[in-house]
Amino acid sequence: MAVERSLLEVNDLEIGFRFGDVYHNAVDGVSLTLKNNEILAIVGESGCGKSTLATSIMGLHDPKNTKIKGEVLYKDLNLLDLNEKLYNRIRGNDIGMIFQDPLGSLNPLMTIYKQIAEALEYHTDMNDEQISARVLELLNQVGIPRPEQIMKSYPHELSGGMRQRVVIAIALANKPPVIIADEPTTALDVTIQAQILDLMKDIQRETGSGIILITHDLGVVAETADRVAVMYAGQIVEEAPVHELFANPKHPYTRSLLNSIPHELEGEDDELHVIHGTVPSLQNLPREGCRFAPRIPWIPAEAHEENPVLHEVAPNHKVRCTCWKHFHFEGEGN
Repeated sequence: MAVERSLLEVNDLEIGFRFGDVYHNAVDGVSLTLKNNEILAIVGESGCGKSTLATSIMGLHDPKNTKIKGEVLYKDLNLLDLNEKLYNRIRGNDIGMIFQDPLGSLNPLMTIYKQIAEALEYHTDMNDEQISARVLELLNQVGIPRPEQIMKSYPHELSGGMRQRVVIAIALANKPPVIIADEPTTALDVTIQAQILDLMKDIQRETGSGIILITHDLGVVAETADRVAVMYAGQIVEEAPVHELFANPKHPYTRSLLNSIPHELEGEDDELHVIHGTVPSLQNLPREGCRFAPRIPWIPAEAHEENPVLHEVAPNHKVRCTCWKHFHFEGEGN
């Protein structure tokens, strides 16, 4: 039986940013695979390294202030070894990116038509008539009404939801096999969020592309993803198929995130769960031991590994550190 080949493979990736003369890793030894026709969600609080992971795959870091190790493999190429000219052939053609701030990622001085057409002009040999037809096709695909009129507009003339649809259209222009969506619904109201998520699922079904979905919203993950990687302090702490993760979460961080989701309160004494502490800054991040240990101080030190690694606790379900075996919420006892 043939083994399904990964569409994109990240191996032991480290991304360090320079503070003075010292580099501090924001992504620390991350390994992931993305398959065809799959939505892989990467979830965690702000500051856990999710967006840094996404932008490093796209090669969007200043090499003067960034130290990168590891591999990002696509079609037998390690993207981290490419020069800027070769990387530009990959960006927008093989890997598309949907940024979390549509107004900030669109050029305020260019019409919607020009911004979508630019990706086609750079990567294809289409003539003007073909480009125009493709732009209209894309605007229709992402559900923009009156596309003939909208493509003549400027970004500031559109609503947030419409701008996000335009950003998605740009990412889809050349039908890339890999799409990275970085918090694509953050600034949108709930109704528009649902429409954007439905659109992404439709696109995945139609094109068979692999999507990396960066988010902190576990509701979005439950509705959209096939697999989930939970990230904390630059590391993957748990990875599992989406149904397995929600039904049988293991790592204390995953369980804490799930326990923090608002639910209907049954009595006046019920309270929302709050995770102790915050994600440490890069300069203060502990590089040895369990990185989540300071936020669960009631768990004894001997419950944690000295050098936590990912353990496969069930088929395709991996958890970092042994502390999950001993975890309980504060006040609940063992």
